[in-house]
Amino acid sequence: MPMTPTCVYDTYWRFAAERQAMYMRRLIDQLGPWTADPILRNYRFTNVYRAADRVSQYLIRNVLYREDRSQSPVDVFFRTLLFKLFNKIDTWRYLEQILGPLSWHRIDPNRISQALGGLYKQGYRLYSAAYIMPAPRFGHERKFDNHLALLIRMIEDGLPARLGKARSLRAAYEMIRPYPGLGPFLAFQYVIDLNYSTLLSFDEADFVVAGPGALDGIAKCFADTGRQTPADIIHQMVECQHGEFARQGLKFQGLFGRPLQPIDCQNLFCEISKYARVAHPDVRGTGSRKRIKQSYRPTSEIPELPTFPPRWGLSVPASVQVTGLPRQLELI
Repeated sequence: MPMTPTCVYDTYWRFAAERQAMYMRRLIDQLGPWTADPILRNYRFTNVYRAADRVSQYLIRNVLYREDRSQSPVDVFFRTLLFKLFNKIDTWRYLEQILGPLSWHRIDPNRISQALGGLYKQGYRLYSAAYIMPAPRFGHERKFDNHLALLIRMIEDGLPARLGKARSLRAAYEMIRPYPGLGPFLAFQYVIDLNYSTLLSFDEADFVVAGPGALDGIAKCFADTGRQTPADIIHQMVECQHGEFARQGLKFQGLFGRPLQPIDCQNLFCEISKYARVAHPDVRGTGSRKRIKQSYRPTSEIPELPTFPPRWGLSVPASVQVTGLPRQLELI
């Protein structure tokens, strides 16, 4: 059965084009403004490409591919999951400042617990607000100790070695998914993060899991999904991206030549769910939220030259030169 799009569907593609253009404009001009769209200027939205977001960039550059160290598969897994369990750059920086370079064979997990406990007692928020991190039940009083116990269980189970033998992204996901405290979406996010590393090397187009925000975005983009699953819809968005951008006369150059992948289209559904609360307030989704929670606050932080997994083969020039982006900012 064919799907029935709403007015939000076209906005999805216009949002993707303008949000990506903002990202590229900021690499060239750090002062801004980078868009004339009032919603994009006043509220916070993630980048179109998940790997380009600030936390993912820190993970890739500072956790996975540090130039001063080669890492064993166990260390790659340990460092990735330790970072992502909290998903907060400042927490990671604090741990490395107190304990030095974090390594499974070098650092006693009890020392990590003590360091986190000291930070927690000072009233510091250890976890990012980006994901809901439910605590697995390992009998500890403090949430972070239960998460450390989960990480230890995974490694003692030989999960890093088993992941290294996985034959597909879905197979790797199925190995992680059964562990306590991980729902389908969070397990998928962890697999994507591990797939940035040397531990996994699968095509991101192979597999996708839609999160709650994406499900809301899909419901706003389509009045009738024609009995397609959320994953099917996301894959269809990947397949039709070039035609849809062309249909609306939108210039979308991708991420240094890389087209949208399923994880990115999934992410876009989540972001259009938020954007539509203001742009299309009468279009209902699966949720009940009517306002965008986070306002945009400019920072003085200068963006670094982006870094991506080497096997992607992206050519990021030292001085980013972008063509096809209008000097006159236009409302989308």
